Amino acid sequence: MRRIALGISLALLAGMAAAAPVPASAEKTLAAGRPWVVVSASGEAAVLHGAIDIDASPRQVWAVLVDCAQAKKVIANMTVCRVVEKGANWDVREQISQGNMFVPTIRSLVRADYTPYSRIVFKKAGGDLKAMNGEWRLEARGTGTRVVYENRVEADIKLPAEVVRAGMKADCGKVLVNLRKAVTGK
Repeated sequence: MRRIALGISLALLAGMAAAAPVPASAEKTLAAGRPWVVVSASGEAAVLHGAIDIDASPRQVWAVLVDCAQAKKVIANMTVCRVVEKGANWDVREQISQGNMFVPTIRSLVRADYTPYSRIVFKKAGGDLKAMNGEWRLEARGTGTRVVYENRVEADIKLPAEVVRAGMKADCGKVLVNLRKAVTGK
C-alpha cells in the first residue's frame, strides 16, 4: 500500500526550521473570525499550514496548548495525552487518538521544545506515524494572538491521498476553532 499523510487531529498537539508566514491572502478569512487552512502534498507526506486569531493573550493561549488535560477539548478524538518525560523547556508526550472505520487508532510519542508564550516545536519521538514535525507559533496582535500551526505528517493510511488531505484540512480547522473555544469560552 502506498504511504500517505494522516489527518491532523491524530497528531496535533504533539518543527519546521523556518516556518512560512501566513500569506496576505489569508487575512480576509482570519479577519472574518474563521480559521485559515491549506494542505499540500510533499512526497509521501502532507504539509498543513493553519492559523486563527484568538481574542486572548499569548500567555492564555499557551496555557491551553501545553496542558494535556485540555487536549480532549481541542482534539475531539484524542483519548490519551500524558507527559512521559520532562526537562527544562521540553517534554515528551504520549498521545492516542481514536480511529474509525477508515483510519486506525494512532499512538504517538511527541517531543516538544518550548519557547514560552511564543513557540512550540514538535517532532516524532516514537509511535505509529512514519514522520511528523512542525510547530505552533503565537504572535501577539493588539490585545489578541494569532496562532499559526504547521505540520509535516506521514502515515500508512489505505485511502486516496486526496481524501486524506481533505479530511486533514477539515480537522485542522475544527482543532483551531476548538482551541479558540477552550481559551475564550466562546
